[in-house]
Amino acid sequence: MNFLKTTTFLIAAGLAQPLLAQDAGGRVDIVVQPEPPSLMLGLVQNGPTQQVAGDIYESLLRYSTDLEPQPSLARSWEISEDGLTYTFKLQEGVKWHDGAPFTSADVVFSADVFLRETHARMRSSLAHVASIEAPDDLTVVFNLKQPFGPFIGVFETGTMPMIPKHIYEGTDFANNPANATPIGTGPFKFESWEKGSFIHLVKNEDYYLDGKPYLDEVYYRVIPDAASRAVAFETGEVDVLPGGSVENWDVARLTGLDNTCSTGKGWEFFAPHAWMWLNNRQGPTSNPLFRQALMYAMDREFVRDVVWNGFGKVATGPVSSKTNFYSDDVTQYDYDPEKAKALLEEMGYDGEPVRILPLPYGETWQRWAEAVRQNLQEVGIEVTIDSTDVAGWNEKTAQWDYDMAFTYLYQYGDPALGVSRNYVESQIEKGSPWNNVEGYSNPELDKKWDAAAISPSPDERTRLYDEIQKEIVNDVPVAWLLEIEFPTIYNCNLQDLVTTGIGLSDGLRDAWIKQ
Repeated sequence: MNFLKTTTFLIAAGLAQPLLAQDAGGRVDIVVQPEPPSLMLGLVQNGPTQQVAGDIYESLLRYSTDLEPQPSLARSWEISEDGLTYTFKLQEGVKWHDGAPFTSADVVFSADVFLRETHARMRSSLAHVASIEAPDDLTVVFNLKQPFGPFIGVFETGTMPMIPKHIYEGTDFANNPANATPIGTGPFKFESWEKGSFIHLVKNEDYYLDGKPYLDEVYYRVIPDAASRAVAFETGEVDVLPGGSVENWDVARLTGLDNTCSTGKGWEFFAPHAWMWLNNRQGPTSNPLFRQALMYAMDREFVRDVVWNGFGKVATGPVSSKTNFYSDDVTQYDYDPEKAKALLEEMGYDGEPVRILPLPYGETWQRWAEAVRQNLQEVGIEVTIDSTDVAGWNEKTAQWDYDMAFTYLYQYGDPALGVSRNYVESQIEKGSPWNNVEGYSNPELDKKWDAAAISPSPDERTRLYDEIQKEIVNDVPVAWLLEIEFPTIYNCNLQDLVTTGIGLSDGLRDAWIKQ
């Protein structure tokens, strides 16, 4: 590893944990794949952006691998008995990276102004909020319109990042010059970005948790192809291969190397769910029979076993089996080419070709697109693959310029937080690749999504989500593929790399190097 000279001292390992001796100092090199389009987490929420920016920005809470809330910028919180009032007490002495004090006014600005405008997922959750108040500099009160049980889960850094009011208030958020040099409160500060090569973060010497972070600096390395990333790990050029940064078929070989550790933890909060957006507005994909035919035409078990080397589970619908309120009491789309052909004949499919837009995250995704093309051609659907880079993928999906587009999105532990946003009509908004991109409209189902979100009864929520899953799986607004798994591979000398339910996306606060 790229260790610097270190010293050992006693520090508080956590807000409520005993003192432990840790090794302080050192440098860690981590692959980021692909290169983020931006590090402004309030504007861009894709995986590579959050992996880096999750240690620059913070939110009020973190979440354990059991999805229990933990302190972050909030040191404590209370929820009223009627479930309508959430009161947070903030940490003392927190500073933005430019030295300005962080206060409750920043929380109100971030949630009530900035994120309501820029963040589709947060905007959906904030629809339940009547007002946000700051009675003093260290207290924030969220007043809800009605009880919303999942609300305690929205205070994660990628969902509600804190944005500096003194830099963004009254500006054009999307074009603020500070977007290029992000300023947060996190354990690491932005130092430099050499495009196509690396992003350099350095220790926040004024961090409010005494003694943290342990590391002096972090380099996020941009390495263009998976084979080169694997070699960089083998030679010690990089210390961490995040999930998805090498091809699946290389994982077993790399994890067998000396002093190499791996973990599947750190994805519990996200539960990444892969599907293809299907353009519901026009072309063959606007017909539900065509969409059902797609599901029967795809051999998803083959993809799981061969393309993903067993790292995943075939998805049965919109909710992951790792997420609360999952049900498998739905139509099962087993691989059945003859049934697919019958549905195409029933709809009168005329052979109009469709375009597939792969996710530009490596060879695995390209192979996946090719496997789907082969499956669809075997049932008589002509397919072209429309490959692009990350910026191009963002643009095409956000502007609805596609027929079928691969993606994976996070679920955030509850259907009301990470699932409904992809299917309710209110989340159809051109310009964002993270909401209802397919254009699915079902007003009656929207009412059920809304009712399930605010019901105080777990039994009632279960009943409603069961009905939603059964109905929406028949409509096939998107083509659900896999619940994907991402093993993180790292040098065993690196300790406490994954300590939360979002893993590397906020974990470097705790990481240290064993000497």
